[in-house]
Amino acid sequence: MRDPSEAETDMSEADHLGTVAPRAAPPGQDNAWPVAMLTLRVNGQTHRLALDTRTTLLDMLRDHLGLTGAKTGCNQGACGACTVLADGKRINACLTLAVAAQGQDIITIEGLAKGDALHPMQQAFVDHDAFQCGYCTPGQIMSAIACIHEGHAGSAEEIREFMSGNLCRCGAYPNIVKAVQDVAGQGDMRFPGKGGV
Repeated sequence: MRDPSEAETDMSEADHLGTVAPRAAPPGQDNAWPVAMLTLRVNGQTHRLALDTRTTLLDMLRDHLGLTGAKTGCNQGACGACTVLADGKRINACLTLAVAAQGQDIITIEGLAKGDALHPMQQAFVDHDAFQCGYCTPGQIMSAIACIHEGHAGSAEEIREFMSGNLCRCGAYPNIVKAVQDVAGQGDMRFPGKGGV
């Protein structure tokens, strides 16, 4: 009778584990993962990229376009640090594949200011001291813009509910709400995106 541990080693990896991921390519060679040619519009500029189909929008923005405003926080869509706008709707860039964003108008924090003039929401965050360490700030600002654009800034409670997907470990929430209320009260916030950047 054979030792049970020997029997396991005689089994193929596929028999033992079910589905086996392909082995990594030798150094200097590409893996055989599918690559897609993407045309993406980010902050008003068109980019053509060849990307592994598994690349997230967040990784594409940071690693391929050098737009590091959207942050990697939880990488699970729970913290909001990676929030960007896609066709005017906020999305978690860490959960969105870059291939899924093709044809959409993507706006990141870097696409808000006009030269030295901050976007009204960026200025409100400064005016109301709505950030401390700043790590969550880009995602907070992008969600705050969507909050107003989507009509969820009618009350402090409504703002807090809409913004609840964006976490701030420093606890700047009261000032974030004030910043959103300030911009919502101005009524002249330019909305970034098609025709608005």
